[in-house]
Amino acid sequence: MAAWARAVRGMLLDVSGVLYDSGGDGGVPIAGSVEAVRRIKASGLKLRFCTNETQATREKFVKKLQGMGFDISMAEVTAPAPAACRILKERSLRPHLLVHNDLVAEFAEIDKANPNCVVIGDAAENFTYANLNEAFRVLIGMEKPVLISLGRGRYYKETDGLKLDVGAYMKALEYACDVQAEVVGKPAKTFFESALAEMGVPAQQAIMIGDDIVNDVGGAQRCGLRALQVRTGKYRPCDENHPDVKPDAYVNNLAEAVDIILQQL
Repeated sequence: MAAWARAVRGMLLDVSGVLYDSGGDGGVPIAGSVEAVRRIKASGLKLRFCTNETQATREKFVKKLQGMGFDISMAEVTAPAPAACRILKERSLRPHLLVHNDLVAEFAEIDKANPNCVVIGDAAENFTYANLNEAFRVLIGMEKPVLISLGRGRYYKETDGLKLDVGAYMKALEYACDVQAEVVGKPAKTFFESALAEMGVPAQQAIMIGDDIVNDVGGAQRCGLRALQVRTGKYRPCDENHPDVKPDAYVNNLAEAVDIILQQL
């Protein structure tokens, strides 16, 4: 039996590309994923849903997944926006937001007057030249620019194909303003540490399942977790020849991974 599946007490699941493929119509569940989540919960394993989703509030995001049949609650979701809000409050930062319209509500309690930093998320259609240039002007006008990014993904998959993610636009601002972004979502170490703390499971007894070879798999492994890559979502065959990141295993989908892990319990 697979050595990587032994002594697992907690599971961290990426959402887009593992549970479902997003899209303009709301998206569609990946075959077997709804039942796989149900089986994880029935087994007694600890579970966190770890997402870099920044096109909607957690409340709307969770309601969408519930509508697809997933057993999921807001309390089980680790996401970048709430973590970013904690940082902004702790450091008295007032953000200029370059985010999706549907995410703005997450920052309702944050002072945004006279910005002294920029927060960038997956703004989708809001990634216009005018909006990027406005964020650039805020940053370039600071003596010590602060850029906070809600992830650094390169691309993701929707039902109509691959789409550019926030990382591409984050890199443009980094280059233009000679600044290093502070990444709040995956693959940041603090993101995975938060999820583990919320589960109450040490890294050595947890496993991450994702479709992103760098941010899901590589990020988790750097924190001491085992990590699997599914062959769904944004996965491409060339991922299996990545020069730096080698998953503990590849699985065809979440359902296959759950089958193997539950056999070890």
